Amino acid sequence: MAGAAPHVMVLPFPAQGHVTPLMELSHRLVDHGLRVTFVCTEPIRKLLLDALADNKKALDGIRLVSVPDGLADGDSHRDLGKVLAGVLGRVPGYVEELIRKAEASEEKKVRWLVADATMACCFQAARSLGVRVASVCPSSAACLVTSLRIPQLIQDGFFDDKGFPKRHGTFELAPGMPPLRPTQMTWNIDGALEGRRAAFELAFGIAQVTDLAEIVMCNSFHEAETGAFELCPDIMPIGPLFADQELRKPVGQFWPEDASCLEWLDAQPEGSVVYVAFGSFTIFDPRQFRELAEGLELTGRPFLWVVRPDFTSGGLSKAWFDEFQKRVAGIGMIVSWCPQQQVRTRCTAKNCSIMSCVLGSSHDLHAISTDMQVLAHPAVACFVSHCGWNSTMEGVRNGVPIVCWPYFSDQFANQSYICDIWRTGLDVTHGDDGVVTKEEVKDKLERLTGDKGIAERARMLRDAARKSVNEGGSSYENFKRFVDLLTE
Repeated sequence: MAGAAPHVMVLPFPAQGHVTPLMELSHRLVDHGLRVTFVCTEPIRKLLLDALADNKKALDGIRLVSVPDGLADGDSHRDLGKVLAGVLGRVPGYVEELIRKAEASEEKKVRWLVADATMACCFQAARSLGVRVASVCPSSAACLVTSLRIPQLIQDGFFDDKGFPKRHGTFELAPGMPPLRPTQMTWNIDGALEGRRAAFELAFGIAQVTDLAEIVMCNSFHEAETGAFELCPDIMPIGPLFADQELRKPVGQFWPEDASCLEWLDAQPEGSVVYVAFGSFTIFDPRQFRELAEGLELTGRPFLWVVRPDFTSGGLSKAWFDEFQKRVAGIGMIVSWCPQQQVRTRCTAKNCSIMSCVLGSSHDLHAISTDMQVLAHPAVACFVSHCGWNSTMEGVRNGVPIVCWPYFSDQFANQSYICDIWRTGLDVTHGDDGVVTKEEVKDKLERLTGDKGIAERARMLRDAARKSVNEGGSSYENFKRFVDLLTE
């Protein structure tokens, strides 16, 4: 590359499922000789640095900088509505200020803003300062296409101008794309009406990305979403994204990792383990938690289950869980992300329950390694997932069949891809009371692990995903074109 390395500013939306793919992308850009400044909100930057602990050099040329998150004092970072309002109302100004400071200081001028499509509210500010814009959608192409079509969907009478449904039932944008339900759109979030308005405004803003960004990409591959790419051929797939083939570079996890679960997996027979993980937002009430736990037990299979400290809504009985742990000892391993800023040292208390953080103790927990490391392990038979797009892509890239248990947002469309279009998984059925029973958990896991057709289709999709990112593949060539544009 002739001359000095171009300076690229990378901007994700402040959530785990957005930070990870943008961090993966950042590592790839550094590998191609670009200078990367990774912009995140102040709380996210602290989480990232705490998780890295003494391994901050592993960022390998990525400079972390932060901007305020726009939340008022006392606002919760788990209140998605307030997070969205803060992003819309204040973050664009902070990003503009950051670009101006870079230009005024001794730093090299920012040439490109490579930003999450969800952060389209910042695109005009960058362009007004002469910074070129590239958009990356960390979700599916179908999700991006749906946002691009919002003005048309309003005009066609599916929604009013505030995003509220005007029609019932399902509709399809194109053959081969997941059917959409007006009540399950990405902006339909729980909580105050103001939060829902902010979510719709953010989604509506994505419809402007093709006007403001010179290139629009997504973390997907052509064979996975043929219908979406035919409907919007200007969207370039560059996925499935990964930081490095060896899975050693940090990818923006918010909590520290522990390889103990990999050691446990090493001791399990090939294709035997049920891996259960529900992302960073899903919350179960105590009854649903118990039904899932007992359903896993009923299968008689070894299982690896990720339980965040805030995974339940309260009221889980410690006595019940201690008894459950005794029954599954030697079969099931329960692990958790444990925020390092709350607990600094590993608990050495004798006979400490791994569930103690969830039940209110100050003890530390084992922290699970990233989905990509676990799903690549030969012992894993299947994946029980909330169907976030990162988890979906990792399941696809490793050929792992999925039991789908979506919670909100684009997860319902991702479930449709898995169960109806790719046919590489099964969905759970909720009872009339909204609960998935232990019998349903057992039944779906037994059906999934015994279905050779699903396993074969998962392997075929895996091979297509890997081919796309290898030299000569469609995502590989698209990424090369992207790098050429950044360095021209």
